This record gives sequence, C-alpha cells and structure tokens, in this order.
Amino acid sequence: MKLHRNLVFATIDSLHLIFNENKQADKVLKNTLKRDKRWGARDRAFIAETTYDIVRWKRLYAEIAEVREPFDRPNLFRLFTVWATLNGIAIPPWKQFEDTPTRRIKGKFDELSKIRKYRESIPDWLDELGQKELGKKWDKEIAALNQQADVVLRVNTLKTTVEKLQNELADLEIETEILKGYPDALKLKERANVFTTDAFKNGLFEVQDASSQKVAEMLDPKPGMRVIDACAGAGGKSLHIATMMENKGQLIAMDIYENKLNELKRRARRNDIFNIETRVIDSTKVIKKLIDKADKVLIDAPCSGLGVLKRNPDAKWKLQPEFLDNIRATQKELLNSYSRMVKPGGQLVYATCSILPSENEMQVKAFLAREEGKDFSLLNEEKIMPSKSGFDGFYISLLQKKD
Repeated sequence: MKLHRNLVFATIDSLHLIFNENKQADKVLKNTLKRDKRWGARDRAFIAETTYDIVRWKRLYAEIAEVREPFDRPNLFRLFTVWATLNGIAIPPWKQFEDTPTRRIKGKFDELSKIRKYRESIPDWLDELGQKELGKKWDKEIAALNQQADVVLRVNTLKTTVEKLQNELADLEIETEILKGYPDALKLKERANVFTTDAFKNGLFEVQDASSQKVAEMLDPKPGMRVIDACAGAGGKSLHIATMMENKGQLIAMDIYENKLNELKRRARRNDIFNIETRVIDSTKVIKKLIDKADKVLIDAPCSGLGVLKRNPDAKWKLQPEFLDNIRATQKELLNSYSRMVKPGGQLVYATCSILPSENEMQVKAFLAREEGKDFSLLNEEKIMPSKSGFDGFYISLLQKKD
C-alpha cells in the first residue's frame, strides 16, 4: 500500500482534534471527509479507519512510540508510524518521518502485548474496574470491544421486507446477510456508505446495531397501546417501537434534550411514522401528568457506554471514574421516577449499552428492593456480551407491575 500525503495529513489533523482538543471522533471525521471532493470511497475509508485505529490503540501506540500527551505534530506522526509499521506499510521518505525508530516497533509491541492494559489499550482505572466487576470474563470482553464494529441495518417493515431490501441493496453492489435470531436485521458484508442510497433516503431502513434491536423486542409493544420511550434521544429505538406498533396507538418519546427529539421527528418523517409524540422533560410536571398512564415504558438509561466501545473507541479516553458514580446515581433516580408512568398490570423495560453489573442487574435488584419498586417483579433479563454475540454489549430487563 502506498501512502498519499493528503490522506496522511488529513488523518493527522483529525487525530490532533480528537486527542488534543477533546472533540468527538465521529464529528471530527464527518467534517474531515468533506474537505476534498476528489476523494473517492477508498480514500475516505483510509482516513476514517486509520484514525479510528489509532484512537482505539492510543495507549499501546504511545507507549511503543515513547510519546506523551498532549501530542504535538511530530508525536502524531510517530503514532502514525507505529500504526503503519504494525500493518506492514512501508514508511515513505518524507521529512515528517525522519526520526522514527521503525526497527524497534515490532519488538516493543510483542513485549507490551503481554500486559492487558497495554494490549487492549485502556486506562489503568478502567482495567481495574473491568477486572473487579467481571473477573475472568473481562479479558474476553475487552478484547471483543476492540474489534471493529459491523454495520447492521434495521429494516423498516412498514415500507418493505428484509428480502426486498436485501435485493435492492444487492443491485447497488452492497452485499448483506440475514442474521438468525434478529428478524429485522441485515448485516453488511463489507463497509459501505449506505446513507447515500435511495433506500435510506426513502426510509426503508435505519442503521442500528443488532443488540440494540433486541430492546424493542423485549418491550414487545402492540398496535393500539400507549407506550413511553422515556430516554428517547434521537430515537433509534422509538422508530423500532413505532414500527412494531404498525403506526397504531400512541408512542410518547421523551428526552431532556429538545434538539435530539427534533432529530427524531425528522427521522420519523423519513420512515413514514406518525404515531410518535415528542415531549421535552423540562420539569417534573411532564412525568407527573403520565403517572399510571402507560401500557409499556422503556428506560434506555444513560450509562458508561462500555458496551459500544467498538463504535466509539474514543469514549475510553473521555470516560472518568467520577462520571460512572454520577451515572449510577442518575440510573437509580430514573428507575424511581419514570417507573411511576407504568399503569397497574403494565410493563417496564430497563436497558443500558453497558456490560458492568453495577449499571445493570445490580441496579434492577436494588430497585426491586426499594419502596419505589415494590409493585414490580422481574420477568426476564438478557445480558448481551460482545465476546459471544459479536455485536454491542447490552443489558435488557423486563419488569411487570402488579395489577
């Protein structure tokens, strides 16, 4: 593989923004990839995948390159050299690469790979936490979370079928496979920009990980029900729920961020979904009005996001131990408050995209033991581990309220 100067420089610029200016990787890349209209799909893929790779392995590469944050430009080129050397790519004779010790890279890689925190490239505190909460399982899970995420589509069954969409994409030379056990899912065999297709523009599918698709299935909403998605965000799961409701009944999508709900409205229009009503949670009154009113409530709780490190590798550098303490307190609060919206005989789903028991089954267990949870019982729970499923890590539990 021959390295091209403009692509390497675009990668270095992206890394500077992510590491030194604390910008979100996906947003940085979105802007970087717009920089040059002449870049083809392969050029864009090189920039995106190389940037994500170096972000994912930052700690390991920095240790090998003997550089420390904040990374100046020569340091970023040293990180790039480590990436290129470990991927068998020849370093060009550019002045930016003049003082890079390529000979020692492979030896140091072998040596550091014996130590988990370097091998899996994670902060010390996160390694200790994973070990404490998951014991021997942590090794397998953190290794799985360092793999590149698959692109999975959720077919909008209001407008098409899995088979029809598969054929439509095949005509565009986008090959997909049907996933057993995931009725609405198609997995891309190779990465492709599906957002430019007419099928996407016409609302025939959304991009949604296979594990995430299990949440609405556990909730099992039926046409004609009143369902509340209490932490809807931009609404990936709301759209799935509305589809399962066949546009019949009422889905109230709530969030504390109005801009996210506006994005949900836009997506709903594209999907031809019109049974969603959005409500901004700007005071406690919003919840009070809905006490005992919903057949089903989904609390897709804010969490550490450890289950989705595959697609957000920069999260492991941004996460801090104190954030975790705060988020657990928030989860407890949401269970106490939002569970009140379930009517007698109704059901509640509590879900997170985390693999930590302290955010998952321990939260549910504590809720059921508290006054606020005394009318609920646990019907079912699913712990989706990345090492087993190959997809994101998720926790989903189904609680029944007494009639």
